[in-house]
Amino acid sequence: MGHRKQAGGGYIAQLFVRALPALMIVGGVVFDVLTPPRFTAVPFFAAAPLIAAPFFSLLTTLLTGIAATAAVVGLHFYNQTVSQVTAYTEVSTVVTVSGLALLINRVVRLSGERLASARVIAETAQRAVLPTPSDRIGGLHVAARYEAAQADAFIGGDLFAVQDTAYGVRLIVGDVRGKGLDAVEAVAVVIGAFREAAEQESSLEGVAERLERALAREGIRRPGLDAVEGFTTAVLAEIPREDGAVRVVNRGHPEPLMLYVDGDLDLLEPTDAALPLGMGDLGLWPDRAEEYPYPPGATLLLYTDGLSEARDAAGVFYDPGGRLGGRIFPGPEELLDALVDDVRRHTGGGTTDDMALLAVTRPVEGQPERRRTVPVVSAADDGREDAHGP
Repeated sequence: MGHRKQAGGGYIAQLFVRALPALMIVGGVVFDVLTPPRFTAVPFFAAAPLIAAPFFSLLTTLLTGIAATAAVVGLHFYNQTVSQVTAYTEVSTVVTVSGLALLINRVVRLSGERLASARVIAETAQRAVLPTPSDRIGGLHVAARYEAAQADAFIGGDLFAVQDTAYGVRLIVGDVRGKGLDAVEAVAVVIGAFREAAEQESSLEGVAERLERALAREGIRRPGLDAVEGFTTAVLAEIPREDGAVRVVNRGHPEPLMLYVDGDLDLLEPTDAALPLGMGDLGLWPDRAEEYPYPPGATLLLYTDGLSEARDAAGVFYDPGGRLGGRIFPGPEELLDALVDDVRRHTGGGTTDDMALLAVTRPVEGQPERRRTVPVVSAADDGREDAHGP
C-alpha cells in the first residue's frame, strides 16, 4: 500500500511539473487582465521557459519561449500599450530569458548524456569485475544481487562469485574495507585469486590460504595499504556433488543462513572466530572448514553487512534470521526479491551501505533429509565432531 501511495504521489508531481510552464503563461495572462496597468505579469512569462528548460526537450523549451513572448505582445495590443517604452522592455526581457532557457536546456542535455555514458561505463565495469552468475551451476539453483547504497552507483567493495570445480561448487561472498576505486581494485584481486584457487586447491582451507597470500602481495604492491586498511571479510563455501552437506570457512564475515523447505532456518555460526583475510600479519592459524547439513530443497543465503546493519528510523538493525524465519520461498530469486523489498521497508527506502546477496538452493529430488542444526568439523581438520543436538 505504501509503494502505491508513493508511486501515485510521484505521478501527480510529474504531471504538475509538465503542466507548470503552460500554467505560468495562463496565470500571467489572467493576472495581467485582472490587475491595473501598473502591475506587470512579466515574471510569469519569463519563468515559463526557465521551468521548461531542465525538464523538456529543446523544441518544447523553444515553443514555450515563443508562447510566452506572444502572450506579452498580445497583452500589450489588448491593453493598447504597444507604443509605450515598457512594452519594448518587457518583450525584450522575455526574449532574453527564453534565449537563456535554451542555453540551460542544452547544458542539461549534455550533462545528461555524460551521466548516461558514465552509467554505461560503471555498468560495464561491474559486469567485468563482478559478473552475475548463471541461475544454474553444478545442478544448484543460484541467484545473486548487488544493491548499491547510492543511486546510480553500480559497484563498491562488496563481492560474490560462484565456481563449478572438480571438488564441487565453490563460492565466496565478501566485503572489502574501503570505498571507491581502491575497493573495486581489491575486489578484482580477490575475485581473480578465488577463481584460480577454487580450480586448483583440493581443500576449501587451501582456497582461503591462497586468498590470504594474494592480499598480502597486494599490500606489498601498494605500500600505503597496511593490514588494518586492506582487510576483507569473507565467507567461502564448498558444496560437494553428492554429500548433502556444505563446508564453510568464515573469515570475520556475517554468518550465512540455511533456510529449509518447512520455513525453519539455522544460523551457520563458526566454532572459532577468525580474523578477516589480509590480516595475516596480526596472527597465523590454520583455517578450519566446518560442515553443515544441506538437505534437498534447502537454500544457503550469504550476504554482506549491508544487510545485517541496515537500520530503521529508530536505529534498529535489520535481523535477517528473525525476518525470514517461518517463510517459504519457491526459489533463490524469489527469496532475494522478498529480502530486498523487506530491507527497503525496514529502512524507509534506502541503506547507508552496499549490499551483496547470494542464494543457492539444492533442488528437491526426493523427500527432504533429516537435518542437524550444528556444524561438524570436516575430516580435513582432525576428524572430530562438534554436535550439540539434533
